Parts: sequence; C-alpha cells; structure tokens
Amino acid sequence: MKSVIVGTAGHIDHGKTTLIKALTGIDADRLEEEKRRGITIDLGFAHLRLPLANGDTVRLGFVDVPGHERFVRNMLAGVGGIDLVLFVIAADEGIMPQTREHFDICRLLNVRRGITVLTKCDSVDTDTLEVVRLEVEDFLRGSFLDPALSPLLAVSSLTGTGLDQLKSALVAVAGETTARDSNAIARLPIDRVFTMKGFGTVVTGTLIAGTIRKEEELEVFPTGKRVRVRGLQVHGAIAEQAIAGQRTALNLAGASTEELGRGMTLAPPDTFRSTLGLDVRLSLLPSAPALKDRARLHFHAHTMESIAEVRRYATKQLQSDGEPFAQLRLRKPALLLPGDRFILRQFSPLVTIGGGTVIDAMPLRKSDRREAFLGLLMQGNEDATLSARVARRGQEGISLSQLVAETGWPGAQLEGRLSQPIQRGDIVRAGEFFVHAPAIEDLGCSLVAIVDKFHQANPLVVGVSKEELREAVHVSPEVLAIVLDRLLREKKIALTGELAHVPGRGVVMKDEEAESKKMIERAFASAGLKVPSLKEVLAGLTVDKARAQKIVTLLLRDKILIKISEDLVFHQSALAHLRHQVAALKAGTPKIDVARFKDLTGVSRKYAIPLLEYLDRERVTRRVGDERVIL
Repeated sequence: MKSVIVGTAGHIDHGKTTLIKALTGIDADRLEEEKRRGITIDLGFAHLRLPLANGDTVRLGFVDVPGHERFVRNMLAGVGGIDLVLFVIAADEGIMPQTREHFDICRLLNVRRGITVLTKCDSVDTDTLEVVRLEVEDFLRGSFLDPALSPLLAVSSLTGTGLDQLKSALVAVAGETTARDSNAIARLPIDRVFTMKGFGTVVTGTLIAGTIRKEEELEVFPTGKRVRVRGLQVHGAIAEQAIAGQRTALNLAGASTEELGRGMTLAPPDTFRSTLGLDVRLSLLPSAPALKDRARLHFHAHTMESIAEVRRYATKQLQSDGEPFAQLRLRKPALLLPGDRFILRQFSPLVTIGGGTVIDAMPLRKSDRREAFLGLLMQGNEDATLSARVARRGQEGISLSQLVAETGWPGAQLEGRLSQPIQRGDIVRAGEFFVHAPAIEDLGCSLVAIVDKFHQANPLVVGVSKEELREAVHVSPEVLAIVLDRLLREKKIALTGELAHVPGRGVVMKDEEAESKKMIERAFASAGLKVPSLKEVLAGLTVDKARAQKIVTLLLRDKILIKISEDLVFHQSALAHLRHQVAALKAGTPKIDVARFKDLTGVSRKYAIPLLEYLDRERVTRRVGDERVIL
C-alpha cells in the first residue's frame, strides 16, 4: 500500500483543521487549549485510505499545522516531512500574511506537489468566489501550485461541497508522488513525545527514509542514547514495521520522556554523526535583507530548530539574488545529511527570509577549494560525488563508515559505486579505507624522502621503523601497508624486519666503529644480569661520544641490547635466560617475591626491582601485593 504524507498550509482560521476532519472524520486538534480557542497551536494528525484506479489503495497521513504567525515554528516542524501540500485559502478572506509566508516555506522546502483549496465557499456568493479564484491563480502562477499544473478546488467543509472532487484530486496527485526510499538508512525525526498508560514512552514522526522494525535497536541523535522499539504503529494501526513515507509511532524501551524531545532523530546505531557545521546553498527571498557575515538566524530542518550563525565564503554580504554557498554554524548539534532542506528566519523580528539545501554536513576545517567541491556535489553525479569526497581526504583516505555518515548512503551501495573507480585505479582500497590514487603517489614520494633523510642523519642505523613512518605522515596502518607494498615492488624501499631503508643501503661502519660495536656487545653479553653502566662501557671506546651513541641506538633497534630502565641496559641473551629461569619456577611455587628473586639471580635490589618490572611488562609475571604471580 502506497503511503503519502499530506501537510496543510495557510493562514489562521482558514479552515485547515475543519477540512481535515471533513475528509477523515478525525479532529486533528488534540489539545484542550486548541479546542477552547478554536485555533491550531501545535501539530495535529489524521489519516485516510482512498482507492486507486488500478484497484490498489493509497494511505494518506495528514499533518495539520498551525496558521497563526506565533506558531510558525510549530508549522515548520510538521511541514518538513510532507510529500504534498493542501494549500488552504479561505474564500471569505483571500490571500493573507501567513498565506504568503507558508507558500514561501513550501517553495523553499522544495515541496513539488500540492492542491490549492478555497475553503468556506458556502460563505460567499458566486461572484466573490470567482474574484478570489482569479486572485489566487495570479498569486500561484509560475509556481509548483500553478493552476495550469495543479488542482485548484472550491470546498465547503460544512456542506460537503467539493469534498468528493478533492478526494479524487488527492488520489491523482498522490499517484504521481514518488515513493520515499524504504531501502535507505532509516531516519525518523521526532515531532511528539508522550507517555501512554500501560506502554510507557512513545514518540511519533514521519519516517523520511528507510524501514524501522519491531524490536530493532535505534540511536537517538544528537544524545547518543540507545533505545529499543518495543512496539510500533503506522497511521494508528499496530504493525511489525514502518517504511519510509509513513506516519509512525514507536513505543520505546530504554529512554524516558525527559530524555527525548521534538527535534531529535532516531536512526540505526553507529551509523551517522551529529554536526554543528553545515556547508549549504542558500536561497533568500526577494524581501530578505542582505545577510552580513556571522549574522545570527533561526534555523529549522525537519522537526529541529536551532540558532545558527551564517559564514560567507565569497562575499561580505549575502544578497537575495542568486544562490550563494555559505556555512552555517549551529548552536546545538543535529543529524542532517546532504540534500536535506531547511528554512531560515530572521533573528528579530521573526519572519521567514529564506532557506536552502545542505550540501555537506561534515565540512573539513581547512579546504582551499571548498566552493569548487560544493559546486561538484551540487551537480548530483553520485560517482563524481564519491570521488570528490575521497579525494578531499588526501593521504589519510576515508573509511567506509565515514562515507556512510557523510552521504547517508548504505555501505553496499557505496561499495558498488566505488568498484569501478577502484578497478580503473582512480581510487585505492586499503582495508576499510579508500584513498585517491594521486594521493597514494604523493604519499609514496613522501615516504621515500623521509627514509632518505633518515639515512643522511643516521648513517649507523639500518632504517626507520614502520611506526615512525606512519606517525610522520599521519595515515592509518592499512594505508601505510598499501603504499609500502607498492614501494617494495617498485624497489624504491626495502624492509629489514620492521625497518624501512633504501635498497642496497645498509649500515656503513669504519673499522674502529665496527670494533666498538663488538666491544659494547661483548661487555653486556659477558656481564649477564650484573651489567655495567652504559656510561662506563662507552668511556672505554676509541670512537667519539656521538658515534658511540649511534652504535648503541643500532644495537637497541636490532634488539641485541634491551633497555629496561633509564640506567639499565641488558644483552638480549641474558634476559631470555632470565625469562626461562622464572618460568621454570611455576611448576613448583607459582609465586616469587623480591628476596627469592635476588637469591635466584644473585643480583642486588638495584637490579632486582627494574628486572621484576620488566618481567611484569613482558607478561612473564603479574604483581599482586608484594609478590609476583608467575604466568
């Protein structure tokens, strides 16, 4: 069954709620104050099923919004998720201030389909009705509600005049409405939170994408709270799942009403990220004043609202002509994705001045070609968009999960899109990371330069470790491995263990340096655990202090010598024998204290404590109080 969300729009007291009741039999005014004052204050909801010409049924979910200027913020929370609009104008009043503002809001939110309804037609004569019709036709001409393209009907909710024609028009327009993507990643902006006796916490909203199922776990954005869907209703009926385009109520476990609120969004856990910064394309109304850099505005998207600061890119002031790029900095975090529409209202007085489209919900802090990047994204080419998002990350690349969070596209869809550029060699995959091929080439050149520079500064050292290389270029281990593998195949770099060096280049030592190396190694090997100080050993060498230190560094890198504290260095063979000695004790007494260790090794406390701490680090022993448990 196709589901379509229909929203009302129009001036206060033009009969929006009465019209919905006449169509559905449901009074969308649910608050006591609304009934007492006879006006809609907050969002109201109703539903209706109508047969299609092909025998199927369309399910219409109505979102009734307030028309009073004081409640435009509530109106914006309801109109963000609609598929078509019932644009209501009372025949006895014609076009009024909120008629114009609601019309602008619908256009700025890119609502593509709708029906214009002249209500209260029973309260005016035929001539007056015709005058109002002509006025409305002129007002709507050239818009998505142009009477040449969209129905314009006169209706009386009291007498029923025109209701059948309106239902037929709803069926026709709903049939032309493109269904929302139920295979996308689910997002449910919350518009109501309440407690239902016997059930607990309930939230409602229009499911704008994806599918939500009973017992599914969801994350609350931006708080990060995890909840479970205990029960589910679609348009007031119990269901096992809700799909995109349906009015949905969820009975949630794991959160109280105090922890939830309008403006939050439900989505699968660990999928998206909330943001405070948005790169956008603005669309300002002709009546809007020029926006100065860092001007504060009221920002509305889906059901959320926040104060936002606008930051220009190209000009000091943003004019109403054209559709400039800008960045919005939100006061509170929100879950938004590329393509989401928003409304901007002046900080004071509160009037709608424009809106726009989110292009990038995760802008990088520094970007020299930001506007070119945004322009490419605006073209809507998915392959080009992905390539651009990968390329802007440079040598670091971007993970699959990051791409999902940036685009809102499922992982399988992303992998499918990226398969061809990977086959062509335009993008390189390194585990979960994707890197632009030119960035891989640049990274390879950087690594060769780093290794060459290291050799010049350290002629007595075999090479630079992989971890040092990774820290120098700030990339993931997966990306480093891909680049090193290429350099190895191209014979630009060689590896000796974990050390990278220029091929054919080893440690070049003069005779006196080679002899000094042997003397250092012999001094520590023959000493066992009663080692001399390093300073004493180096003092007996014929080479100068700087070269002697480099020889020690080489021995430490090759793990011939092992430094266990600031002052103590041991030969690796002595420590290997010690580990074997201690491990052998486990069969008899699985514990050892300092005194027994000193008896076992014949060393003083000066050596015993650092050696025991070394054994702890090596997971040969584990300290428990004053003793060590042999593992």
